[in-house]
Amino acid sequence: MNLTGIHPVATARIAHMEHAPVPEPSDRYLRQVTLPGFGQQAQDSLRAARVLVIGAGGLGSSTIPALAAAGVGTIGIIDDDLVESSNLHRQYLHSPADVGRNKVDSAVASISALNPATHVVAHATRLTSQNALEIFAGYDVVLDGSDNFPTRYLANDAAALTGIPLVWGAVSQYAGQAGVCWAGHGPQYRDLFPTPPPAGSVLSCAVGGVLPTVCAVVGSIMATETIKLITGVGAPLLGKVTTFDALTGGFREIAYGIDPTAEPITGLIDYDLFCGITPPRDTVTADELASEIESGAALTLLDVRETWEAEIASLPGTVLLPLGSLETALEHGFTDLDPSDPIVVYCHHGVRSATALEILERFGFTAVRHLEGGIDAWARRVDPTLARY
Repeated sequence: MNLTGIHPVATARIAHMEHAPVPEPSDRYLRQVTLPGFGQQAQDSLRAARVLVIGAGGLGSSTIPALAAAGVGTIGIIDDDLVESSNLHRQYLHSPADVGRNKVDSAVASISALNPATHVVAHATRLTSQNALEIFAGYDVVLDGSDNFPTRYLANDAAALTGIPLVWGAVSQYAGQAGVCWAGHGPQYRDLFPTPPPAGSVLSCAVGGVLPTVCAVVGSIMATETIKLITGVGAPLLGKVTTFDALTGGFREIAYGIDPTAEPITGLIDYDLFCGITPPRDTVTADELASEIESGAALTLLDVRETWEAEIASLPGTVLLPLGSLETALEHGFTDLDPSDPIVVYCHHGVRSATALEILERFGFTAVRHLEGGIDAWARRVDPTLARY
């Protein structure tokens, strides 16, 4: 299968590029132009192509430089996050000097230095149902390097509605996977995963960790698939998923097809709701909690992170009870927590604490809240000296 549907779109832009092309050394792309089946036409298609990358994190740090180095003419980057020191082991776009900086700004600077001929468009915002279709309409291919399920389903649906191919990837701990979806040409992400996993059931990189080289491997696959789609070289991973296990060094390819019973995608929805993520409730902000503690309010602080996380940073006077042990501890009375006492639960970013809140309420706790944004928000808003990870 050799899909060349993008070529007319990309090639037509060569004569109408939205930015003045930067002169390049004549031999910059020589090693790929001379590849069998590639040639100057493929290189011209790369130069004319417009690629949007969702996320300037672990996967974005591998895909974005690879695409720029290969000669993609325009790369859009959408991300609303800031660079943190805990990102640096896997997010090669950023350096220690970029900590605290918008990721898209750091990425623009890195790519401008890597290849001045690549025009980088910064979208310093979060991808939402309100802006996705408008943003996607300006690109030929979308790469989804996000780290959450609402964005993955949103990216799939927006790509389907705009008719452009989606290259997606995901990583967790020692493993990762990547694939290609293109409505009208093959199955989509929803055909592979019709329903999202229960909220909080899949560990994020922040919670479960990730080997940086897994990001590099999966990101390389994503960048390669993008180049193939743009140039027509090779057969894309359409209807297939490539998985990688770093612990064994093994790859596996899984085929899947179109689900004939799937509902058609007719518009964008509330993806947080679809993925079981409910709006915050019974929360307290970092500033509000700081004021309460300063005033001497009687509070029990309950940390539901893992022990190794608490060793990095914690709030004074905290009771540590990891989320995985919470329900058992309550069932068997392995805790001195009083259901009538005012309790504030916290974790890293406020996801696990929301789950803990529901568990505590089921056991009759009546005065429990959780810290919005977790200890990370506390470090940003209240105590910048607190270690972040």
